[in-house]
Amino acid sequence: MIIALALVLAVAFGAGDQYLGSMSWYPWAADVSLLSAPWLVLGFLAGWTQRDPRRAALLGLACTTVALIAYGLMTLSPVENAQLTVQSAVAFVRSESPVIVGALFTGPLFGWFGQRWRSTRASLGALVTAAAVCLEPLVRIPAGVAIRFPAVWIVEVAAGVAMGAYVFAAARAVAPRSRG
Repeated sequence: MIIALALVLAVAFGAGDQYLGSMSWYPWAADVSLLSAPWLVLGFLAGWTQRDPRRAALLGLACTTVALIAYGLMTLSPVENAQLTVQSAVAFVRSESPVIVGALFTGPLFGWFGQRWRSTRASLGALVTAAAVCLEPLVRIPAGVAIRFPAVWIVEVAAGVAMGAYVFAAARAVAPRSRG
């Protein structure tokens, strides 16, 4: 049941991300849609639902994959004034191939991070996830794709800082206290 729910939510995430990017009446929506870190959090949360590391990695990959498929189908749908054909699907896969290849690695990795956080409070993967959220706006600047709306990057940095603070607090709460 959890796996099915995770996959359904991943489909909604992927389709919603694409739809958000097409909302031209909200100019900030395109910036939100272009964020990469939420896709890493998707894998992390999927993995967090699992007790077994292998299943967590597979679910992270599956959720990222179905979210990308939903994103692609939404991109090539009449909602986006497009038409799904073999040619348009091939062109989409070619244009998004770096994202697809990246997802083959990040989906399982962040799924595993989520499972490790759930089962042992292994903080490194959770901190990497928080850092990705927090630092994405800064990394985008030298890449030439800076976030245009300050509110978008402020919210993303704040979310990353909040995630990191939670991880530190939770890890500290479970760490054995030193005697002295």
